[in-house]
Amino acid sequence: MQPAIYFDLDGTLTDPRIGITRCIQYALRELDCDVPEADKLLWCIGPPLLQSFEKLLDAERAPRALALYRERFADVGLYENEIYAGIRELLPQLRASGYQLQVASSKPQVFVTRILDHFEISRCFDAVFGSELDGTRTDKTELLAHALRQTGHSAAQACMVGDRKHDAIGARNNQLRFIGVLYGYGDAAELSQAGAWELVDAPAQLRSVFCSTSQ
Repeated sequence: MQPAIYFDLDGTLTDPRIGITRCIQYALRELDCDVPEADKLLWCIGPPLLQSFEKLLDAERAPRALALYRERFADVGLYENEIYAGIRELLPQLRASGYQLQVASSKPQVFVTRILDHFEISRCFDAVFGSELDGTRTDKTELLAHALRQTGHSAAQACMVGDRKHDAIGARNNQLRFIGVLYGYGDAAELSQAGAWELVDAPAQLRSVFCSTSQ
C-alpha cells in the first residue's frame, strides 16, 4: 500500500481566519454577549468549536452559540477563506511522488467537502474525513483512528500534517509521525511540546520533507 499523508484543513491547507472569527462574533452578538476583536479570537482556530464556545461563554450557552455560528458559516463564512500559497502546487507533486493524500479535519465533513470543492482541490485527495454535525469525531484522536480504519493504513505507513497541538496529540495517540506547520495558528513551542517530528515554515518545505523521507 502507498504511504499516506493526512492533512488538517484550517491553518494547514487554507487560512480560515476571516470566516471563523466573523462567525464567532456573529454568534456572540446574537446572544447579546461581549464581542472580542478578531485578533482576540485566533486561539479558536483549530480546537473543536464547541470547546471554544464553552471557554468564551459556558457549557449551557455553547451549543446555541455553535448553532448560530453554523447559521452564518454555512452560507457566508466558509467562503471567507483563502488557500495558502504553494498548496495547489504541493498536492499534485506529492501524489506524483507516490503518496495517497487524505484530509482529516475536526470541522464537520459537509463543510470540509464544500471548502475543498470551492478551491477546486478535491480531486487531489483520496479520502476526506471530518466530524459529524452532532459532534462525533471532533476529537482528533478519534478522527484519525477512524480514518486509519477506513483506509487500512497502518501507523507506520502514514503521517499527519497540522498546525495545532490537537493535531499533534491525535497523531501521537495513533502512533503517527506528526509534522507541524508554522504558517498556521500554532507556534513552534506549542507544536514541539506536543511531539512534532519536524516543523516547516511554508507549504513548499513539505515536499522536501516527504521526498527525503520516502527515499
